[in-house]
Amino acid sequence: MIRITLEQWRMFKAVVDFGGFNQAAQNIHKSQSSIHSSVSKIEQSLGLKLFYIEGKKTHLTDSGVLLLRRANYLLEEAEKLESIGHILSEGIESQLKIAVDEMFPQDRLCEALELTSMAFPFLRVEILESVLSGANELLEKGSVDLAISSINNTSGSSEAICQIEFIAVTSPDHPLQQNTQPISHEELKLHRQIVIRDSALTQSKDAGWLGAHQRWTVSHIRTSLDMLSRGLGFAWLPVTSIQTALQQNTITPLALKRGSSRLVSLHLLYKDDDMLGPATQFFVEKLREQCLKI
Repeated sequence: MIRITLEQWRMFKAVVDFGGFNQAAQNIHKSQSSIHSSVSKIEQSLGLKLFYIEGKKTHLTDSGVLLLRRANYLLEEAEKLESIGHILSEGIESQLKIAVDEMFPQDRLCEALELTSMAFPFLRVEILESVLSGANELLEKGSVDLAISSINNTSGSSEAICQIEFIAVTSPDHPLQQNTQPISHEELKLHRQIVIRDSALTQSKDAGWLGAHQRWTVSHIRTSLDMLSRGLGFAWLPVTSIQTALQQNTITPLALKRGSSRLVSLHLLYKDDDMLGPATQFFVEKLREQCLKI
């Protein structure tokens, strides 16, 4: 059973902040007797002393120092709780869940989220990384509020937000890099292709697979990059996700006879835009702004 109120902890903190009982009374507009009473009740409830007087100055005891840290945390959390209550009473959602295709640029996503967090500091955000139709599946199941996907939505609202360029790459010492002439798609099929698995549990797709004689399937772009850097095959990957690897020369673009790059459209999907709360709408607007920079 809690015997000490938040108000009593506030009185205790005020004595510390203002350097004494008299100073605290003047600054928080409470009587000195009420502050003394609050601190005394804490001391009686806990069976210890919080302050000692030396000359004309009030000092914390060792126990008081320890309890002050906990009291500060308690009072901060109480303020946050009240703020969250006000936000909820105004109809602002407390949580945002987003399914994001791995090909979407992380820096653009982070920038939009940071701006949203500044405007709605108590909004909890959950990111579910997906591939191909995985984001659509999560949206259909109601697991997320928004989805960023390369596959358009047929049952809800959607908008094209950006295009991502894909290129074929290998390690610099891969046999395909030794060709002196541009490479045909038929030649590509003779080599192992690293494909990223659709993260959907149902109706998964094999987008981007050329029908190579050998195919290795992985779950993430970073796994594909690791295999490519070891010379284990070729892959079509989004330029926005492999800039660092290209600059470090761990992977190199392939010179193809035709179709050396592909553009994939990404869509922002949601079931009903009228159901989006203020924080989600704010995030959508910031995401659109960030997509103009891609």
